Amino acid sequence: MTKTCDCAAAAAGDGEGLGEGLSVGGVVGVAGCTAARGVCLGCTLPAWPPHAAAASIGAAMRIAARRWKLEARPERGGRITSLRLDGEEVLDQGIGVDQPTAKGFVEGGAWGWDEMVPNLEPTDTLPDHGEAWRLPWEVIGPGAMRCRGRLVPWELERRIELAEAVDVSYVYRNAGREPHPAFWCAHPLFKFETGMEIGAPVPDQPREGESTKVHLPRGTIDRVALGWKTGARIEVRWDASLTPDVAIWMCNGDLGGYRQVAVEPATASPVLEPGSSFAWWLRISAL
Repeated sequence: MTKTCDCAAAAAGDGEGLGEGLSVGGVVGVAGCTAARGVCLGCTLPAWPPHAAAASIGAAMRIAARRWKLEARPERGGRITSLRLDGEEVLDQGIGVDQPTAKGFVEGGAWGWDEMVPNLEPTDTLPDHGEAWRLPWEVIGPGAMRCRGRLVPWELERRIELAEAVDVSYVYRNAGREPHPAFWCAHPLFKFETGMEIGAPVPDQPREGESTKVHLPRGTIDRVALGWKTGARIEVRWDASLTPDVAIWMCNGDLGGYRQVAVEPATASPVLEPGSSFAWWLRISAL
């Protein structure tokens, strides 16, 4: 396997004042927050965002091998900003909005590939689409990053390897002192074209200016093929016994002009004891 990694030098500190380096050192979450749905046991939650300085834009991590090239932004919530197959970009590049301190996910810029942890829908105590997309991630090796929550004591480690396929492995750990459910949802926003191949049991594709989201029956699907008019085709695959909940999001010019399709496998929120962990994987292959 041929693999290269181009990472900027890490900046010292807790992720604030990033300069041109990578953010370092995830911050432990509030100890009393115990549930991914926003349950808080006798603690005071900080205002959102907790540290606006952590949102500064810096250098990218780049990995390349065989037919694939990938770029990720550790300081931008670990976001995978680009994934190219034979030189063709397959991720949606958005509409020019990139503001991770925004209140909502779409308002902050819905593009690229994020990890949704520890929630998806906003609650009284947790932000829209979770914490992970707006926190700095720590680089721990080539293609490897780690992040810790600030409102819920979760820790997520993600490792990416490129060869014939894009292999992504995850480990979620309860870094707190109480049990809590381990919620994660993949959020890769691939580019959308009218009439493109979407190999999943979804209704008709949305018309111009519309969007739709389909939740598939739990555990009934473990892969989705996507194909574009250029001839590029990929398959997104996962283990349905580990990440059984799957949704397909399709947007055709809605929400300000986004054109994207997301394949979103998710955990079934297994309850983890303090210090325990849960692991799973995701693979993207060329077809």
